[in-house]
Amino acid sequence: MPISIRTATPDDIPFLVDCNAAMALETEYKTLDREVLTRGTHAVFDDPRRGFYLVAERDGKLAGCLLITYEWSDWRCGDWWWFQSVYVTLESRRGGVFRALYAEVERRARAAGAVGLRLYVERDNARAQQTYVSLGMEEEPYKMLRRGFIDFV
Repeated sequence: MPISIRTATPDDIPFLVDCNAAMALETEYKTLDREVLTRGTHAVFDDPRRGFYLVAERDGKLAGCLLITYEWSDWRCGDWWWFQSVYVTLESRRGGVFRALYAEVERRARAAGAVGLRLYVERDNARAQQTYVSLGMEEEPYKMLRRGFIDFV
């Protein structure tokens, strides 16, 4: 069945929240505060500078989603587009949903003049890493560090 990709709307927020909560539990064994997650999802729609969500549909059913955010590169005088909150529903996995989402992101990023695409992935998620490499992505030579300012489960 064909997969269609579209820009998410506020009507998709319940699906986006459910997907983000499921992804955090599956990949990091974290239970997210749904109120905070819902506010955070709404915030993307409230300020387009934060990014945008795409959703994938197959046979009229929502099958996956992702968030694109931006990082300015002064070295390249342009934006990197970052994949965030990638999720494909259990029943839709291994069926080309992420590949369709990726292709649409790459198409939009090239049209917008982005300098490239980036993402981070759990270091033990070999299946996801294999998928990303098969799409032409390469491992970066950087190690990610952070210092959080809020409690995160």
